[in-house]
Amino acid sequence: MVLCRELILPLLQLFFVASCYGSPINKCSGKSCSDKPPVVLIPGDLGNQLEAKLDKPSVVHYICYKKTNDYFTLWLNLELLVPVAIDCWIDNMRLIYNRTTRSTEAPPGVYVRVPGFGQTYPLEYLDPSKRSVGMYFVTIVQALVDWGYTRDDDVRGAPYDWRKAPNENKPYFLALQKMIEEMAEKAGRPVVLIAHSMGNMYTLYFLNQQPQAWKDRYIKAFISLGPPWAGVAKTLRVMASGDNNRIPVISSLKIRSQQRTAVSTTWLLPYANTWPANKVLVSTPNANYTLQDYKRFFTDIGFEVGWDMRQDTEPLVSALEPPGVTLHCLYGSGVPTPESFQYSTFPDSDPVVEFGDGDGTVNLLSATACRRWAGQQPHPVHVQELPGNEHVAMLLNFTTVAYIKNVLFSP
Repeated sequence: MVLCRELILPLLQLFFVASCYGSPINKCSGKSCSDKPPVVLIPGDLGNQLEAKLDKPSVVHYICYKKTNDYFTLWLNLELLVPVAIDCWIDNMRLIYNRTTRSTEAPPGVYVRVPGFGQTYPLEYLDPSKRSVGMYFVTIVQALVDWGYTRDDDVRGAPYDWRKAPNENKPYFLALQKMIEEMAEKAGRPVVLIAHSMGNMYTLYFLNQQPQAWKDRYIKAFISLGPPWAGVAKTLRVMASGDNNRIPVISSLKIRSQQRTAVSTTWLLPYANTWPANKVLVSTPNANYTLQDYKRFFTDIGFEVGWDMRQDTEPLVSALEPPGVTLHCLYGSGVPTPESFQYSTFPDSDPVVEFGDGDGTVNLLSATACRRWAGQQPHPVHVQELPGNEHVAMLLNFTTVAYIKNVLFSP
């Protein structure tokens, strides 16, 4: 009886899924139909605006706002990333991890929201003032508009709270699924997903949760830009001593207090599914750390809760199950990329950085982990190297835009 149940239940589930989703959306008729697939953009870490509203019991500095009447831009707000004011920003941006609920929450009186779900503006420019320093998806969106797309209609953004990993963003995935279905039904054809950086891991997690019948019906292709499939070495420096990304007015050690609280950072630590087990990622006068030493690493940097965060998030995509859709995996190469770190004083000093190949952020072996899927799924897996393309600059690159156009307008 047990064996029969094990066989029958999957068959019933398969029948139910097929009945719900039917055949792929690939034909359409009528004036409402489109001659091109809808596009959904999924940003990466730091890749969309965040807003906050305050009603705090206390502040860390007298210049900090304790209460605001409305929401204001928390990210990216360059006016907040200056000496003294950055203390206010860090206190509002940080998360507090609850070891009982295994989840994070904002500090008391801080309310953070993600603006513009379904719209492109929060990920075209990270800075609402549209300064060039905050340019992100704008080049790709403008190209889509030039090709006949309409913002917030057949090209839409799917921003999220990138401080957190997928296990804390379940409502986001429900909203993403609903938006994809609505866009596909309206256009009469399946959707193309375009993700960048950590957004690829979010997208992979999302697709791994969907029945194959759903993916066959609603997804035409997944274009992956700068994917950190197996994590990045850079995150160890962020956790140990902080990383100010070479902004001289910001102290790495100061911003570290906020960077450590972002669960998505521990999620992006290198994975054993790709990285060599004996690869020394961090070396100090007293110890070396490989990916087998994460628990000790977190203890030694005085952030034990980081090990809890890693345990919560590591299983989410560590199996690297194929996405189950046509994949276009584009990655940069030939740019010096942090690969390991040597500390003379650990962890409260800047390390000597050893570089390897990659796009400046994502290590090459992580970005190319998608190659393995070519033999694991029936859908095509296209891998495209972009020599000399830096991690964010690839979004502004003509080659990237031309590749996207070819995918969108191919049969």
